[in-house]
Amino acid sequence: MLFAEKEITLRDGRSALLRSPLVSDAAEMLDFLICCAAETEFIIRYPEECTETVDDEAKFLASLIESPDKLMIVCTVDGEIAGNCQLSMNRRIKTAHRASVAIALKQKFWSLGIGSAMFSELIHIASERGVTQLELDYVGGNERGAALYEKFGFEQYGVHPDAIHLKDGELRPLILMRRKI
Repeated sequence: MLFAEKEITLRDGRSALLRSPLVSDAAEMLDFLICCAAETEFIIRYPEECTETVDDEAKFLASLIESPDKLMIVCTVDGEIAGNCQLSMNRRIKTAHRASVAIALKQKFWSLGIGSAMFSELIHIASERGVTQLELDYVGGNERGAALYEKFGFEQYGVHPDAIHLKDGELRPLILMRRKI
């Protein structure tokens, strides 16, 4: 699914571009994923687990662009990929009212309004497509993420205890949230 480009102004006055990913973004998207995984424990995998090739990533991006029920939005700042988010809608009749969302931002772009801008777009698009419930999960301890989700009306409905096992042996829960549209 394609997203119509949209320019936004960040809290620091810079411009950012929200757009669909391009197949030609594959190498930079891989670097982005590795960077985000290295910067925080709140990404679901470690950097060394990001083993896709550029060709694999290009195929994945092409599949998203062509998909009728998946949307990725990439945010670029000064030509650099700063963040991305994804909306995955269900196709089956019994679950078509539900969709899941995910988001990632490079740390140097935190607190600039990118996450809020991307969430606003995801909610709007989901609503236009007839989705009435958005769902997400996040790694326990991610207070910044939780604050963003709560700001957009997501409420906790469950906890998957000990779902994440960190290298240091610490176990963290996955917090399950939903938002009615």
